[in-house]
Amino acid sequence: MKWMKFQIKTVVDAEDIIISELYDRGLEGAQIEDKVPLTALEKEQMFVDILPEAEADDGVAYLSFFVEEREDGSLRLSSQVAGEETMDVAADGETVTEAEAGSGAAKTITKESVLALIEEALAEVRSYMEIGEWTVTVSETEDIDWINNWKQYFHQFTIDDLLVIPSWEEVREEDRDKRILHIDPGTAFGTGMHETTQLCIRQIWKYLTPGAELLDVGTGSGILAILALMYGAGHAFGTDLDPCAVEAVAQNMQANGIAKKDFELLIGNIITEQEVQDQAGVETYDIVTANILADVLVPLTPVIVPCLKKGGVYITSGIIEGKEDLVTRACEAAGLTVLEVTVQGEWRSVTARKTD
Repeated sequence: MKWMKFQIKTVVDAEDIIISELYDRGLEGAQIEDKVPLTALEKEQMFVDILPEAEADDGVAYLSFFVEEREDGSLRLSSQVAGEETMDVAADGETVTEAEAGSGAAKTITKESVLALIEEALAEVRSYMEIGEWTVTVSETEDIDWINNWKQYFHQFTIDDLLVIPSWEEVREEDRDKRILHIDPGTAFGTGMHETTQLCIRQIWKYLTPGAELLDVGTGSGILAILALMYGAGHAFGTDLDPCAVEAVAQNMQANGIAKKDFELLIGNIITEQEVQDQAGVETYDIVTANILADVLVPLTPVIVPCLKKGGVYITSGIIEGKEDLVTRACEAAGLTVLEVTVQGEWRSVTARKTD
């Protein structure tokens, strides 16, 4: 999919106001780039797998808005500008709203028109506060560009005796004796670099038994399930909310020689969707992994317990320091026995067992 990107250079203090003004004019879903340090809570809520080294905050912010460019060259913009539900912007600049489609009326929305409404919004905000340079640049991007952006941050690394390596790098001579996991994240989370993923990996190594059945909730790139299969699991079932996981998992399975029959993936919400719960099964799994967030693990845990075999192990991660008690209480309330809480950096993993 192609997108036209409108990027505004401004100051951090004006971010929210400018976003609000542009939202009212039909531009939604701002991407914010600044150097304001992330709090621990923000890191948890974002839960990105790779964070680049942060530079000192200089007060500058870049706000990017993306307008869809469809195959026929048209643009698609939220129509709050005109008070309609949607506007399809033709390549020649003629825009017909759903309400106007049969009336012959049309509005002209072009790249220049979008720039004009941005300038209007910025001038409005600038009338009562400092907004910095307020320059606007326009470019085109594709989904594939976002995928490729990972390459500047993701390089091969080791977790104990395991080498994790992306497809665009070669194994170094000194690492040829290591077990190798080939992972490309694509647009799905999961490379193994993040502490929360490594916590899960080490717990899998500790509790995995030959031929084990594994359920990976929020599988992302499939890294945990693929690794478990490499180390002797018999079968894996993964769930995820993001359709991008389908392609990422398929590519990573192929890269690691995992057969399709050994790893099934279902897109859906296991917490709320009965169909997903039914397909996951009852008393099926020796291990369930969930590298998500503490606030999601709480409602997830009672749903997971029926999926576990008696004696099955529940490995959770994505828990920021200070929230581990929230997860341990959820495990105990669901009838699980907490085995241990492991620590890496500011992140925690809670491992529990189904005993009856």
